[in-house]
Amino acid sequence: MEIGKLGAWFFLDAMNAQETADFARTVERLGYSTLWIPEAVGREPFAHAGYLLSKTDRLVIATGIANIWARDAMTMAAGARTLAELSGGRFALGIGVSHEPLVGRLRGHDYKKPYSYMREYVSKMKGALYKAVAPKEEPPLLLAALHPKMLQLAATEATGTHTYFVPPEHTAKARAAIGPKPWICAAQAVILETDAQVARRVAREYMKTYVPRLPNYTRNLQNLGYPDSDFANGCSDRLVDDIVAWGTADKIRERIEAHLRAGATQVCVLPLRADGKPTPDVRVLEALAGR
Repeated sequence: MEIGKLGAWFFLDAMNAQETADFARTVERLGYSTLWIPEAVGREPFAHAGYLLSKTDRLVIATGIANIWARDAMTMAAGARTLAELSGGRFALGIGVSHEPLVGRLRGHDYKKPYSYMREYVSKMKGALYKAVAPKEEPPLLLAALHPKMLQLAATEATGTHTYFVPPEHTAKARAAIGPKPWICAAQAVILETDAQVARRVAREYMKTYVPRLPNYTRNLQNLGYPDSDFANGCSDRLVDDIVAWGTADKIRERIEAHLRAGATQVCVLPLRADGKPTPDVRVLEALAGR
């Protein structure tokens, strides 16, 4: 699979099914190679991916990220192979250990030793029995990884990693850790807005879902050198600006180029709206198309 340098990433749960199909076709028409769809507390991503694949012709649909606690390894592997075969090789599987609040509190699983669980899970996926007609090629497998051990697992046992909520400095650190070959598909939230007050207000509303509520992200940023003071009062302007690229299309392109120079295989653009509505800002994708 040729993954391409530019993809799109978005929560589509605020849109109805037809609207998500229209959006996927727009992403495809604009020349983006991949549309990443997450798994949280909304649509089931494999069912949704099958629908979106049926409504597009060339676009790769990828899970960013399917929760490994939501289905066993055999089911995960079968779902990915089914979609890859049905679509002619247009599906990529991103999986991750998620976060304790989403796994323990919501799903009732025992969120202990998530790295060990992932390592065993990937091994079980590779050995899973599958009696249907197989896809011509195994779908790419990406692991959600921020920290060194998971990055190494992504490099040695998968196609690469899908990273989220990271500045280009993390992309450079990840590339140095895993070497030149594995994929790094780095998500980057963006806002096409030049008013700093407006842009940062929207960025903080987006960021509050992740820090400090989900400690994996906070710990990763602390490991990059951000002090505790950067996480206080809705996060510092510095941290907000490092996580969410805002401004003109040219300024946003600079951030995308920074990830690519740092070693990203693909940058997955998360187009937040300046008015705060929970739907993607197609203007951003139009402005960045053909970069």
